[in-house]
Amino acid sequence: MSTHPHAGSAALIYFGGNAEDVSLDITDIIDAFPGRAIYALHYPGYGGSSGSPSQQAVFADSLALFDRVHAEHPNIVVIGRSLGSGVAVWIASQRPLARFILVTPFDSLGDAAEEQYPFVPVRWLLRDKFESWRYAPQVTASTRIIVAEDDEVIPRSSSERLRTRFREGIVSYVVVPKVGHNTVQNNPGYWVLLNQ
Repeated sequence: MSTHPHAGSAALIYFGGNAEDVSLDITDIIDAFPGRAIYALHYPGYGGSSGSPSQQAVFADSLALFDRVHAEHPNIVVIGRSLGSGVAVWIASQRPLARFILVTPFDSLGDAAEEQYPFVPVRWLLRDKFESWRYAPQVTASTRIIVAEDDEVIPRSSSERLRTRFREGIVSYVVVPKVGHNTVQNNPGYWVLLNQ
């Protein structure tokens, strides 16, 4: 886990993408969210963390992290990006958040993969499903979904479907123009969008 300590009730927990080195995002997150303690989870098997990166292990680690942070900082913003959106939606369905932000999210990992590879039986091959659609209806926090206009990894239709799974009136949906899945943060307005 990468952290930036800060006293007070406010914190932010960041769940990054698959194999993302979340330690590289800390400086930008601190700049975008001054006044919050920052916690970025390294998934099992990545960033010096032990274990294997299964859905069960990631969910267990993320819930333990949330509960530990919440004991000290009850005002928590959660950001989930790409694979981390599947983790974040589950956490948001289980625990109270101050705000909730999803970046390049999917409805389910299987559905996104199936659209990318229509001739491969990916749903049957995937061990970990990360089915955000199951958990989104239980989320009560104000939610922002940010998608990349030219996302080459997560089909826009998958993000759009996820948008419809949340309760009415809690989601704001923003498309960042002329960026891809791994370049969305390069848009000058990206960090401002996260903190609006």
